[in-house]
Amino acid sequence: MKKIVAIAVLLSTMMHTSAQTNKKTKGKFADNIVVAHRGAWKTKALPQNSIASLQEAIRLGCAGSEFDIHLTADDSLVINHDPDFFGKPIETSTYAELAESKLSNGETIPTLLQYLTAGMQQHTTRLVLEIKPSKISKERALKATEKVVALVHQLKAQPWAMYISFDYDVCKKVRALDKKAQVAYLNGDIAPEQIKKDNLFGIDYHFSVFQKNPAWIDQAKANKVNLNAWTVDKPEVMDSLINQQFNYITTNEPEMLLEKVKI
Repeated sequence: MKKIVAIAVLLSTMMHTSAQTNKKTKGKFADNIVVAHRGAWKTKALPQNSIASLQEAIRLGCAGSEFDIHLTADDSLVINHDPDFFGKPIETSTYAELAESKLSNGETIPTLLQYLTAGMQQHTTRLVLEIKPSKISKERALKATEKVVALVHQLKAQPWAMYISFDYDVCKKVRALDKKAQVAYLNGDIAPEQIKKDNLFGIDYHFSVFQKNPAWIDQAKANKVNLNAWTVDKPEVMDSLINQQFNYITTNEPEMLLEKVKI
């Protein structure tokens, strides 16, 4: 009982702090196109999707830092790219089981609560929440989506939050839960006109999709659909997307892209 009360007090304190920070930060985020893929991890050999990689993206001044969210067997929201963590399937493992293994810098697998709380201590970098599809069921993916959006609202983290997913139903669910949410689709198989009809914020497709469907770029602009491309690490591809005035570019090389867009 004491443990439950302590957790409740901690969450209440975090929510109060977040609310106060929220009032000070709205509209002050970095004005560039750089989204760090799984945080800024490569140059300093930090673990991907770690709080350390998020903090490095913030230090660099990236407009956004992307990270991946899974739902564990005991309904904890955790941050990791792959569906397995040190060989343990996340969806069928408990948080305690996952926490037995540590990232290379000693971090425990971050929870979404920890990640959002860390990210909300600044007003430079937006937090790009990728909600991963479920291998178990569509219902499980939508349950995770509900929990993600609920936590964002509990913490009053909406000004920081942008959502992305490969699951179109997840994208539409976020919008149903939050009419103001900025939601982009990842899979690359839906034209911008349909994205507009479904009231999504943008398309966030692999850069090769735009090379195969160049008309989608103009179509997106005509429909005021946000343009993002992933994962762009080659300088010539960066240059092409910059010239085509993409809104965001997601990269494992944020330092390189920041140099290119530096004013």
